[in-house]
Amino acid sequence: SHKEHERVIELCVKESKDKIPIIAGTGSNSTDEAISLTKYAERVGAKAALVVTPYYNKPTQEGLYQHFKAINDNCSIPIIIYNIPPRSVVDMSVDTMARLFELKNIIGVKDATADLNRVDLQLKKMGKDFLQLSGEDGTALEFNQRGGSGCISVSANVATKLCSEFQEASLSKNNNNLIAKAKSINEKLTSLHKSLFIESNPSPVKYAASLLNLAKEDVRLPLVKITESTKNEIRKSMKFAGLIS
Repeated sequence: SHKEHERVIELCVKESKDKIPIIAGTGSNSTDEAISLTKYAERVGAKAALVVTPYYNKPTQEGLYQHFKAINDNCSIPIIIYNIPPRSVVDMSVDTMARLFELKNIIGVKDATADLNRVDLQLKKMGKDFLQLSGEDGTALEFNQRGGSGCISVSANVATKLCSEFQEASLSKNNNNLIAKAKSINEKLTSLHKSLFIESNPSPVKYAASLLNLAKEDVRLPLVKITESTKNEIRKSMKFAGLIS
């Protein structure tokens, strides 16, 4: 519900105690609701908003532009576009993204298109100031090598230190030792990245987190707990990464 969404945002901000900046997920396929959630996130202290492209109602590119422009015009915190066609059924074009980047609060994208060529196209169109964050752990290495700036990661929920070290190394420029380190860590994490998406996210990562006593594996319907075969794959991948014994 809307109120529960607001409560989660507020709890995250309070828990962080300003030690880390909170990027609040405030997207909705209702523009009015997305504006309301983004304004609320700003009011309680979130440092930025992650706004997914509207799902189900399949807006045109002009509809996408007007949706994000309305959110931009009603808030003052930075906005990151979350472009995930497999889940939202719409794909924001590079041209639409470039139009939005002209607005005061739009700063970048979480790109979950799984199309690495988009990194090149977005870099060419918007330049280095446009923040490109990967939404795919499995392709994060090449994403960064092509000009990306990091990853909003699933695996980092359970392999935080490794993912942090990987990002730091993979973002280095012209340092062969660090590039080699990034590749080595990536090899250690590849099976984990894959296992966490055998079934629909976030059910697998909730189970992985439960193995580390970070959270319960419970999820809300229509999501369900993962199968035993998926659990076995996750345990194997976590052992390979050195996360559990």
